[in-house]
Amino acid sequence: METRARYALIGFFILAVLGAAFGFVYWLENKGGFGERETYRIQFESAVPGLYIGSAVLFNGIRVGDVTSVSLNPAQPQQVLATISVMKDTPIREDTAVNVEQQGLTGGVAVTLTGGTSTEPLAQNEGLATLIAPPDVGRDWTQSARDAFQEVEQILDENRVPVQEAIKNIEVFTDALARNSDKVDGILAGIERMTGGGKDASLLYSLKPATNLPPGPEAPPSWKLTIPEPTTLLAYNTDKIMTRPAPDESRSLEGPRWNDSLPILVQAKLIETFENAGYTDDVTRTLGDFPNSDQLSIDIRRFDVSTGDDPEATILILAKLQDPAGGVIGSKKFDATAPASGNEPRDYVDALRTAFETVARDILDWSTETLASAPPPPPAADDAGAADMAPEDMPPEDMPLEDAPADFDGLPMPPEPDEATQ
Repeated sequence: METRARYALIGFFILAVLGAAFGFVYWLENKGGFGERETYRIQFESAVPGLYIGSAVLFNGIRVGDVTSVSLNPAQPQQVLATISVMKDTPIREDTAVNVEQQGLTGGVAVTLTGGTSTEPLAQNEGLATLIAPPDVGRDWTQSARDAFQEVEQILDENRVPVQEAIKNIEVFTDALARNSDKVDGILAGIERMTGGGKDASLLYSLKPATNLPPGPEAPPSWKLTIPEPTTLLAYNTDKIMTRPAPDESRSLEGPRWNDSLPILVQAKLIETFENAGYTDDVTRTLGDFPNSDQLSIDIRRFDVSTGDDPEATILILAKLQDPAGGVIGSKKFDATAPASGNEPRDYVDALRTAFETVARDILDWSTETLASAPPPPPAADDAGAADMAPEDMPPEDMPLEDAPADFDGLPMPPEPDEATQ
């Protein structure tokens, strides 16, 4: 009984093995690569490193076959001929593109086929349909790098002399730059300022006109006043805030500045002072705005802060009033001082503002009083005769013109010049 059971198991095992063998053969024939295939030839015009028998063939990224042979073209040794075997239903056309793709960093290469819509049949080469690969299809990145370095080397060889001259010029430039290195910072800083860069913008300050003035005149004054731009020394003709560390020394503050040049700023604030006093329609800065106007000329003699233990702002201004004919109506010197509460730039500015407000108020009072008491300007030369005549001496407007005497033949005509003297 046991012997017959062992033989039955062996028989079943043999039948199973035979069935599996037949199934494997059927799979190979239909699904495993031994199905119906077509063979093509690919012609490469240059070396194809990494292409071996068994390398994969991909069509649009899908594996459709393998490389079955790789050989050289005896007639043209630079050409490489590869035979591929792909599934029969692979849509290879006459315009199908051929390429070689690296499979990973250390793997081999695969033949890649892409697209194709043409209906033209492939060209035959020794009985096989042949695809022609582009000339550089087999070049990898290392070969491309070597070729690029060779081209660069060739360019350098061809331009060796110009390159050497350029290097010499660079050496000359760097030597000159080294000799003038102490000036480079100043040049760059100047360029930076010219282009609007550089340090952060400085704080800008302005003066204050006199305020809290008495009420203005009820009737318009008899004068019109022009205040042109003041004159001053070169040291004060700037937007810098000046200090005086010593009696014979002047120095500007680093950073803070006036918001305009000092003469223009003084002119604007003096005009504002007159406007605050009610003379808005009677004062201007432009010559010619008022015909026959008087003029207030300002000369800035001092406008700074004496630094030290007891900093003090000092302003000294010479004012001159002139009539329309240029005659001097009056002149006076105005000065004012104001202590600074500290040695910070803002303390200096506040002291200068206080001193200027005092000077502006004094100039306003003196100018209006002087102009109000000044005699009227003399009449123009053309009107002098008419001004001297009393009203009763003037002829009436309806006075008839007298006829000339009967014996009046008119004034004698001058003799005509002699033709010889012409």
